[in-house]
Amino acid sequence: MRNFLFILFFFATIAGFSQSDALAKNYFEQGQFEKALRIYEKLSKESPYRLDYFLGMVESNQQLENFTETEKLLKAKLADGRNFPQLYVELGYNYSLQNQAELATSNFNKAIEAIDVNPNFAYNIGSTFQKYSLLDEAVITYEKAMTLSDKIDFNMQLAQIYGEQGKLEKMFDSYLGLVEKNVSFKGAAQRYFSLYTTEDPNNEANILLKKTLLQRSQQNPDVLYNELLSWLFIQQKEYKKAFTQEKAIYKRIGEDLGGITDLAYITIADEDYETGREIVNYIIENSFTPQNKLQGNQILMKMEVKTAKPKEYSEVEKKFEKLLDEFGRNRETYLLQIDYNHFLAFQNNKKELAIENLKSLAKQDLTAYQEARVKMELADILVFDEKFNEALIYYSQIQKKVQSDVLAQEARFKVARTSYFKGDFEWAQVQLDVLKKSTSQLMANDAMQLSLLIHDNSLEDSTQTALKKYARADLLEFQDKDAEAIIALEDILTNNKGEKIEDEALLKQGEIYEKKGEYTKAEANYLKIIEFYNDDILADDAHYRLAKIYEEKLNQPEKAKKQYEEIIFHFADSIYFVDARKKYRSLRGDAIN
Repeated sequence: MRNFLFILFFFATIAGFSQSDALAKNYFEQGQFEKALRIYEKLSKESPYRLDYFLGMVESNQQLENFTETEKLLKAKLADGRNFPQLYVELGYNYSLQNQAELATSNFNKAIEAIDVNPNFAYNIGSTFQKYSLLDEAVITYEKAMTLSDKIDFNMQLAQIYGEQGKLEKMFDSYLGLVEKNVSFKGAAQRYFSLYTTEDPNNEANILLKKTLLQRSQQNPDVLYNELLSWLFIQQKEYKKAFTQEKAIYKRIGEDLGGITDLAYITIADEDYETGREIVNYIIENSFTPQNKLQGNQILMKMEVKTAKPKEYSEVEKKFEKLLDEFGRNRETYLLQIDYNHFLAFQNNKKELAIENLKSLAKQDLTAYQEARVKMELADILVFDEKFNEALIYYSQIQKKVQSDVLAQEARFKVARTSYFKGDFEWAQVQLDVLKKSTSQLMANDAMQLSLLIHDNSLEDSTQTALKKYARADLLEFQDKDAEAIIALEDILTNNKGEKIEDEALLKQGEIYEKKGEYTKAEANYLKIIEFYNDDILADDAHYRLAKIYEEKLNQPEKAKKQYEEIIFHFADSIYFVDARKKYRSLRGDAIN
């Protein structure tokens, strides 16, 4: 019983200290420094060895401009025999607040000299210098400690400081030093590099990183540097140069074509088809296994489909058939068959053949996941063919077949979207309410957008007339009937003017104009949203899309900069905020991104 009471008292005491500490921090953050000081004084008296309570007392006194009292506290603490050399930094900072530069420098030097006694002091001393933005002193501290002991590594801290100081070459060198010692840090290093590099090869940071990588590669010809150079060239959209690095990696390591395959997908997604074909042909020529060769051909066909004109569709169909004759029509080629039947239905106007092929494929000896993928494509084609009820059956089967997979969530979303297309908004909303809690962020966002569209446009119009028109336009776009979709949306803009759905119709129509390359028409739509609906939920979409048109299609960088600036200053919670800031700084010509 006595032990139990002791434990209870112990935890109650700990809880009491924790609450008091939180209260003191709260007072400090609110600017009530006298109240914070009283609590910290009490805490420090009860726990004299807790340095955080002591520093709370120091900082509260400084905020109250009790500099003499702060000096006494720090000197007393330094004299009590315990080794806290970072307190010399605190004392120096206290002098600097009083414009006593010589005394400040003297104490900063005492802190740095303490490293001679024990290099392990460097972490606390350096971080205290950083706390007060005394970056030069922090660098001296870390560099000195690393000179005194080869067991200490402050490259991470130094790299961050060099970045803040604009010493980009030294920053890159420090990060690369970390990666050399631990290759698992490569991904983190690339994230740091991306804060400074841009798509522009002539950007200062890009030039310096390339120079540093090439120098290190010459001194130590490790594939690590080929990998990082490839990464940099990809950021710069210089895919041929990235391919050169990936080939060098492959020749040294062999067997694994994964890096080159990934590059092929990136290159094709960015529509550099010439380089893409070169890369894919290399994959096919160097494939040791039928699976790699099949994958290479599949990528090649994706490109064929993407670039083919209607008069070339029969030739594309023959190429698919030839590949399936070579590799077989079985579970190993199910992805190629999905691509083929997608092409037949969505581009080559052979929906019935595609449906028949996929139904046959779904009956083969497939895994549960493969069967779900096949049925997803089949259901999508049925929606495209406006066979909504049959499509809903397949989507429901997918949810049961792969319940724990993200495909099940995608199928549920497509149930909602199909119900929306056919005008069954109530059932669509039920499905969307479930999906809004989805673990897939992308799925949750899509569900939220469609849910808001249905909800917002059902409140004022119980007949949902305008919403039905919009859903029809949405379906027409899904069916690649862009001209008809534009007409359907124009009907809303003419006959449902001033209704809630007008901004949605303007945005959707603008997006279709963009797809058709009619950028001045898209511009007009987005400007209308900004003029009449700039306080509504779609305003940031309009600003962002307008900025992209000005920057990438109409060659009007100043207008693009103005639209990105609007997002930065007026839409801080927008999903486009980070990219807008990056684009704005790039257009402004900032050296560091």
